[in-house]
Amino acid sequence: MRLQLAAGAAAVVTVAAVGLLGLSGWFITGAALAGLGGLAAAQAFNYLTPSAVIRLLAILRTGARYVERVAGHEAALRALARLRPQLFAALASGSPDRALALSSGEASARLVQDVDAVQTLFVRLSAPWGALAGAAAAIALTALASPAAALLLTLCMSASAAGSLLLSRRLSDPAGRAAQIAVGVLKTRLSALESAAPELRAYGLETWAVADCADRARDLDESRIKIALAAGWLATWQTAAAAGAVILVTLTVVSAPAPLAALAILAALMGVESTASLASALHQNGAAAQAAERLDVLAASPSTIQTGLVAPSSDAVVLFGRSVAPPSRLAVIGASGVGKTTALERLIGLRDAPAGLFKLGGVDAADLDPTRRRALFAYAAQDVRLMDASVRDNLGLAGAFEDETLWAALDDADLGDRFRRDPLGLDAPIGPDGARLSGGERRRLGLARAFLRSAPWLVLDEPTEGLDAATEARVLAALDRRLSTSGQGLILVSHRLAPTDLCDAVVRLADERSALAFGQGGQPVGVFDPQFVQ
Repeated sequence: MRLQLAAGAAAVVTVAAVGLLGLSGWFITGAALAGLGGLAAAQAFNYLTPSAVIRLLAILRTGARYVERVAGHEAALRALARLRPQLFAALASGSPDRALALSSGEASARLVQDVDAVQTLFVRLSAPWGALAGAAAAIALTALASPAAALLLTLCMSASAAGSLLLSRRLSDPAGRAAQIAVGVLKTRLSALESAAPELRAYGLETWAVADCADRARDLDESRIKIALAAGWLATWQTAAAAGAVILVTLTVVSAPAPLAALAILAALMGVESTASLASALHQNGAAAQAAERLDVLAASPSTIQTGLVAPSSDAVVLFGRSVAPPSRLAVIGASGVGKTTALERLIGLRDAPAGLFKLGGVDAADLDPTRRRALFAYAAQDVRLMDASVRDNLGLAGAFEDETLWAALDDADLGDRFRRDPLGLDAPIGPDGARLSGGERRRLGLARAFLRSAPWLVLDEPTEGLDAATEARVLAALDRRLSTSGQGLILVSHRLAPTDLCDAVVRLADERSALAFGQGGQPVGVFDPQFVQ
């Protein structure tokens, strides 16, 4: 409805603009001739009606322009308000392999720059209607002076539109597409370098990093220069078309009455000008089309998994050849690189699980929607990710809780006193990815977040890595109490011995066959025979 309103308003704008300029030319010329004709002619000249119509057209043009902008932008903003959450939801709930393949910089470029480019499509949908209405009005007014002039004007406006289409496809479209891709490449590189900022400073590589970013930005700069050049060529073509139309119409209406000749010439000029909005819309089509294609890939639903067909019948998990159910506690140990973290990520749905690797509630994990799998687990990752926000906001990823519950989780992670000393308490900012916290504090904040999630299983990957012995002992004692109270099961990966003392069983992944069993390359191979050491 809003887009239709914007299109109608755009048509009124161009018709009013053409009529306003043409009628003004007719009125001024007629008034001048009446004045030259003497006092009687001047007094007989009807200037009230034309001036009233001119005022009406001016008001219509201003009002319709306001309606067009408001309706068009409102439609675009409403679409944008729905689009970004849908895209984020598709990324978060889609195929794990697809999500892992998309860098944070590229994801940001698609959610910001690509969505903004697509947004312009909604704003520009009214441009063709405005151009057509303006062209029709200009042809009608020009025909009052000379049908031949109207025919020539039609040919000139057609040539203007065709030339603009050709120039946009040859120049604007490739540059716009390249710019959208270059933004993603640049943001990916900037994100990677930003995450390595401490190391870059430690090794004195700031100059190299700046030069590297400049190299990546060069492709974007070149694309934008090409876009600007294309805009220049389009403007040149529009100017040439307008000049040609005015010259041809002027030569054709030279024998018509002067007021009608002025009407035709100015209407022709404004008619060609009305196609400029169409040229501007065509100029942005390349970027918008490329952005739409990139967003289609992001929003595409995974087709390799039949979701929603089965559901786990219990909280029992079959992994490493053993069936366990809450409140069982299982530790997984082994040398670095054998696949412990990868196994956990496959189990909880952060990576695709090959058929036959795990069972959840009697159902093969490969047959379960990853969203169903994730609902069974509260996860604290080895590599903790934190938002550039407050403590409360980061804990809030686990759900909505009262402050008392948040403080209890922080206390169990041995962080409560740390933030009680901060004047802002739970509202204390932690910086980008927890930059204001120590490594151990970042890990414990991730642990507190996992404590808050209500799930049958608590899955912890190196929960006490980087902690001193006293802090580790306090955290593990609180973890033991929490598990005993909640009845949650525990699946724990650790290279340290103290956390494994909490567990009923310990499985060691001891050799390369263990890594192969977790599907490096995508599929499990060989015989998987983990060693239970407790």
